[in-house]
Amino acid sequence: MRVGIRGKERTDAVAATLITNIGELTTNVPAGGDALGTLHNAAVLIEGDRIAWTGAGDEAAAVSARFTGASAGAHLVDAGGRAVIPGFVDSHTHLVFGGDRADEFEARMTGAPYAAGGIRRTVAATRAATDDELRARLAAFVAELHAQGTTTFEVKTGYGLTVADEERLARLASEVTAEVTFLGAHVVPAEYSERREEYIDLVCDAMLHACTPHSRWIDVFCERGAFTPDESRRILAAGIAHGLQPRVHGNQLGPGDGVRLAVELGAASVDHCTYLSDDDVHALAGSATVATLLPGVEFSTRQPYPDARRLIDAGATVALASDCNPGSSFTSSMPLMIALAVREMGMTPAEAVWAATAGGAKALRRDDVGALAPGMRADLVMLDAPTRVHLAYRPGVPLVHTVWVGGAAA
Repeated sequence: MRVGIRGKERTDAVAATLITNIGELTTNVPAGGDALGTLHNAAVLIEGDRIAWTGAGDEAAAVSARFTGASAGAHLVDAGGRAVIPGFVDSHTHLVFGGDRADEFEARMTGAPYAAGGIRRTVAATRAATDDELRARLAAFVAELHAQGTTTFEVKTGYGLTVADEERLARLASEVTAEVTFLGAHVVPAEYSERREEYIDLVCDAMLHACTPHSRWIDVFCERGAFTPDESRRILAAGIAHGLQPRVHGNQLGPGDGVRLAVELGAASVDHCTYLSDDDVHALAGSATVATLLPGVEFSTRQPYPDARRLIDAGATVALASDCNPGSSFTSSMPLMIALAVREMGMTPAEAVWAATAGGAKALRRDDVGALAPGMRADLVMLDAPTRVHLAYRPGVPLVHTVWVGGAAA
């Protein structure tokens, strides 16, 4: 099975699939005051890699005949009363890396604090890995994502921190997703610890030139122990000048300028948002920048969870993402992010599901995923549950029954 990459259609998708007997269908198309556009006793028609129709189950047969022709018909799938939701959109991952940092996790569980410097351990292991080793590991992560209902995902560089290594991480990531982010400004590598300005020059020049052909985004870790606001602004401006769109890691380890920098530069998202001032919240609420929350990090580091309720009530757009990485959040489970958001961050189940689907699409500025409506990509998940609430109600239980990616069952 080949998954579509950079807009290519899947070659194994059937001509048409009609899913009927859906107990609860989450479309994310607002209707009647319901932001999630929930339909009951519903059906979905897929043609090729796109959604052709959604609606009431008793209309399905007539609609299918109209779209596909009575003689051609469609492959029929009986959902058996199960819930169907859009595929998860994970807008923040670090999936190309070598090595393991389980010992750091164990130490944190006994009281050691989290610090950004552990990234350098993964940098060393990633540099030592071959392309084939990294590619095989990445393929395993992609399979893991699909099995858990994630159908669109972003991948960052940031564990190479040399021109050659960052270029190969961007190139390898581009083999599995169109959403590649250049993160040469993850931390200053050890060999540049006394030559900080030289490293920033490298990021803004040779490294950026090498990674731009494989990337859509540029990101920077604007945080104590990583890059200052002025350094971050310079790096992001260089990326924008090369045609990349900005994203920001910000306000994770303490109060800072990451949120305001993201809003100032029109970034698609600012990610973490653990420590926010009233001004930060106000800035996000008045902007198109998405606050992407990463509760897997707080689970793994024992930091305070972000206050999603505060952001939502202020009018900010909130997304959920996994931040899958070997140091601070080694999980790819978007269902876990939903459960944590509901339990620890003040979100309702409906808000959390929206944030993990439509919210993630907004964080990637995608208008073809994150919802189920005619013309959207046919990325959807059938749950082994009658409602989406079970994603938070039954945490840790594998509830994903079937996943369609680009119209084909994954």
